[in-house]
Amino acid sequence: MAINYFSRCAKMNISAVNPAMPPTTLSVKSRHVAVIGAGAAGLVAARELRREGHSVVVFERGHEVGGTWVYTPQVEPDPLGLDPNRTIIHSSLYSSLRTNLPREAMGYMDFPFVTRPGENRDPRRYPGHREVLLYLKDFAREFGVEEMVRFETDVIKVGIFGDGKWKVRSKKSSFNDNNEIISKSNAEFDDEIYDAVVVCNGHYTEPRIADIPGINLWPGKQMHSHNYRIPEPFRDQVVIVIGSSASAVDICRDIAPVAKEVHVASRSVADETYMKQPGYDNLWLHSMLDHAHEDGMVVFRNGKTVLADLIMHCTGYKYHFPFLDTKGIVTVDDNRLGPLYKHVFPPALAPYLSFIGIPWKIVPFPLFEFQSKWIAGILSGRITLPSQKEMMEDIQAFYSALEDSSIPKRYTHCIGQSQVEYNNWLATQCGCQGVEKWREAMYSMASENRRLLPEMYRDEWDDHHLVSEAYEDFIKYPSASNL
Repeated sequence: MAINYFSRCAKMNISAVNPAMPPTTLSVKSRHVAVIGAGAAGLVAARELRREGHSVVVFERGHEVGGTWVYTPQVEPDPLGLDPNRTIIHSSLYSSLRTNLPREAMGYMDFPFVTRPGENRDPRRYPGHREVLLYLKDFAREFGVEEMVRFETDVIKVGIFGDGKWKVRSKKSSFNDNNEIISKSNAEFDDEIYDAVVVCNGHYTEPRIADIPGINLWPGKQMHSHNYRIPEPFRDQVVIVIGSSASAVDICRDIAPVAKEVHVASRSVADETYMKQPGYDNLWLHSMLDHAHEDGMVVFRNGKTVLADLIMHCTGYKYHFPFLDTKGIVTVDDNRLGPLYKHVFPPALAPYLSFIGIPWKIVPFPLFEFQSKWIAGILSGRITLPSQKEMMEDIQAFYSALEDSSIPKRYTHCIGQSQVEYNNWLATQCGCQGVEKWREAMYSMASENRRLLPEMYRDEWDDHHLVSEAYEDFIKYPSASNL
């Protein structure tokens, strides 16, 4: 569902590129910047901002860096995640999760995600989630990011203060006996003024739920994949998994060995689809659900009916910024966050409010890094943005291109195959190296291997030449000195 916006703009005779300005004779400005979140986006944002000469404070509600990569067996009290007053668990990791990208392509550009020594390290090319967390901690330690982080600090409100500045209200948080984050009721608010705010809070905590006719009368259980951890609770049950992206592909196979039956409902296949999945006797792929009955039956668009115990929604997440008050300037409409210039800057508030990590169907860490470099350079004055009017014209051209291509609004930030072009555009703005050719080729080959070998792609591959090329490239970085 992604659109190659840059090619489309060229056809429309609209400039999609605003080349970086040559080195300026003006003094580079140092800003006081608040970064919200110490996950993969917030960590690299903090590093790039400090490299550019800014003073940085990172707000992290948890007690360690890593964001969504910090695994917890705890789940939310509302399995669907619809109750706005529920205790929110930040992570969406399930116990068996391994990356669906090879580590060489996944890492930050100048901090290779290589196998590192240690008793608890995972040497696999597609490692488990703990190895990713350890990599992020290695990164934070290598570049001194942790000293910029205020742990156990919950951001309550970020609001416009005036003269382009922002007020950040925070409050100390703590953990209950289940290691769930809670706010200290007796903690005082701390109000501070910042020149700029970079939002890096992720978007894997506010579930999207499929709309199923008749579901309100259906007697079975429902949950979102956000609250899935292990397969054992689904033993001997008939489970319907809604979705066709990474979490659905993983979870249906995680559950199949213990469940009685697993039926996957996908919008991405033809209505008549009904196929048993290879490697399992109890796993079927269907077209999307049509409706649910109060007798417990669920009907698919292919006409098949199933008496199910549970429906699991692997249906993605909503962008959610409960702390952010922009006086209505930035809104979320059908999961379109906007208006945003290049998925980063709201024109009316640029450059003093920015977002990192909004695009999806991407290789996240390198994209976060390019966005961070761009934001840091713009805040210092080394790189210039177009005028507010020009940015809005660019956004409107983008929206029109999506509409002309019949791409739904909710896919606005799905950039998929155009991510390399997007990253290279950012690199051009920053005057830095773009995406390496081996990384681009490795991503393409890994995607195809995942499609052809959904059961085995993490352990069987045929891109050894690209792995060799990657490691030859990594040698130039001090952090890879153990190679």
